[in-house]
Amino acid sequence: MNRGWGLLVRVGKMRIGLLAVGVGAWYLVTVVNSRLLGAEENPVAPAGQEHLAKAEQKLLRAGMIGLTTSHVIAFTNLINDPKATGPLAQVEVVAGFPGGIQDNPASWDRRPKYTEELRKRGIRIYESIPEMLRDVDVVLLEEVDGRPHLEWARPVIEAGKPLFIDKPLAANLADCIEIFQLAKEKGVPCFSSSSLRFGWGLEEIREGRSRFGKVKKCIAWSPMSIEPHHPDLYWYGIHGVEILFTIMGPGCQTVTREGPEKVVGLWKDGRVGIFEARKGYGAYVEGDKESGEVGKYTGYQGLVEEICKFFLTGKPPVTMEETLEIYTFMSAADESKALGGKPVQMQEVYQKALQQVQARRKK
Repeated sequence: MNRGWGLLVRVGKMRIGLLAVGVGAWYLVTVVNSRLLGAEENPVAPAGQEHLAKAEQKLLRAGMIGLTTSHVIAFTNLINDPKATGPLAQVEVVAGFPGGIQDNPASWDRRPKYTEELRKRGIRIYESIPEMLRDVDVVLLEEVDGRPHLEWARPVIEAGKPLFIDKPLAANLADCIEIFQLAKEKGVPCFSSSSLRFGWGLEEIREGRSRFGKVKKCIAWSPMSIEPHHPDLYWYGIHGVEILFTIMGPGCQTVTREGPEKVVGLWKDGRVGIFEARKGYGAYVEGDKESGEVGKYTGYQGLVEEICKFFLTGKPPVTMEETLEIYTFMSAADESKALGGKPVQMQEVYQKALQQVQARRKK
């Protein structure tokens, strides 16, 4: 009797095991079929086999808004590289919305070229942001002109999609503040940064772990081409200002525009941070151990890795507060310029913009 019961149990376990295998196989086939059906319902242009194989291994589908900057192509090259590893290997750019601002040649004139280049790579181009949002998990807002960023960020935040916003965050400080307010209220991960922050040892300098020791003063520089719809430093000076704040950290209290191409900030602990418009990118650091220039900028890799890491974890590598201080610094530079180079209080500039946001959000 016991032997018979034992045989029955063993046979029963075999049947359960086979049933489990069958259910697992059915689930796998169902998932694959559903993805294939979804791909047929949302067709894209033909892509290479390597691209397709890589896409199948990805966890997150990324969409780009505003195909008007060389970053669109450079970032896609890094993320969609079939040989990508680490966080880059877990994200795939699959969609784009062209965007473009007609009265800004830097935006409108490059839109057709970058849009067509993505289309040729098998990336689907959408006619509206809401339509694209249905088919992506995360978003990169790449529009080179900051004026529509608040408007275009709204539906992304409303949809709960993690959002990276390329520089400039917006075209004025009030819009910058409101974007982050909306993201915080909805609990949506969001950050913005220049690529100059990452990948060449600036974080170590800031933390006092470099040959300079503790930073006492910093002069940072970058080109500063000006676009008439943006504050002077927002358009390209942002790169040098991002270098400055990455090294110095937050805490700037007053800003003085000492000349068209020089802005001096005084930190609350007495340290001095200076932005200068120059060719190339770099910084000179005065530390308590030694002084000298930092290493050479290494390109987009560091930023794009941080973006993908952010998409996977939901943890921004730069706080909203520090980013808003950067944009307050740049806005204060214009305020000081308008006052003939007089010092301007950072807190006053920020509060003025905050009041603008509060007033328009009450309407």
